[in-house]
Amino acid sequence: MTDLERLFRRLVDNLIAIDPARLHRPMPLADLLDSVIPYRTTRRALQVDSAEDYDMLILRLCAGEGGFVRMVADEISQLFQEQVTSPNPDLSVLRDYNKAELVLGTEPLAHALGPGPDEAYAPPDPPTPEPVEELIFPSAIEPAVPEPPARRPAESPAKRRSADVVPLPFTAEPTPPASPPMMPPPPRMTAEPEPSTRHGKGPRCSYCGGALPTGRPVNFCPHCGQNQALTRCPECQAEMEIGWRHCINCGHAMGEE
Repeated sequence: MTDLERLFRRLVDNLIAIDPARLHRPMPLADLLDSVIPYRTTRRALQVDSAEDYDMLILRLCAGEGGFVRMVADEISQLFQEQVTSPNPDLSVLRDYNKAELVLGTEPLAHALGPGPDEAYAPPDPPTPEPVEELIFPSAIEPAVPEPPARRPAESPAKRRSADVVPLPFTAEPTPPASPPMMPPPPRMTAEPEPSTRHGKGPRCSYCGGALPTGRPVNFCPHCGQNQALTRCPECQAEMEIGWRHCINCGHAMGEE
């Protein structure tokens, strides 16, 4: 991964965390420098050693190198290109023209929202079957058979007549059937995705940045409902298919992005 690819992916990830809709809108250069990818919080991720190296990397990005972004004003883009090719570039032009707006390239954005270059596709692991507990039904339980009373020795007729109460033989109570084990309720399914899917690895929505399911065709985003086969023209916001070189509504050339 080049330094400009690393910078652009950091820009896309931070915009998703701040406001995914800004991925498709023009953005002032001042916002990029001060709040989206400021030097003080991104120098380690960008692997730059000084503020001058950071400014030069931003200048190369805004000059259109690699086609990652495009300045809305052509004269500002030309000025940045002249400074990049100069033996002694004037890095202060970034602050002098910080109100100039830039837009993200359509194809680089779609590539950045996909899986990373070091991530190989792997099918999801099959679900592990839960062990089935053996249920004991009441009909399968044999009731306890009471034991017959012990045979008593024979008594004389006189002794039997003098007995006031004759005790009844003891009968054992049948063992009550065991209740079937309680099964845990199935997990609740919610339509709201976990927050980790927005920032996890794997393909993401080209509009809201939410994680998309893998291992199956995805036509629409499960989070925002955006059509995944379409993107929007940065000039007129008309719907376009991925890979188109020109907008069919305004004729904007997409190959430059």
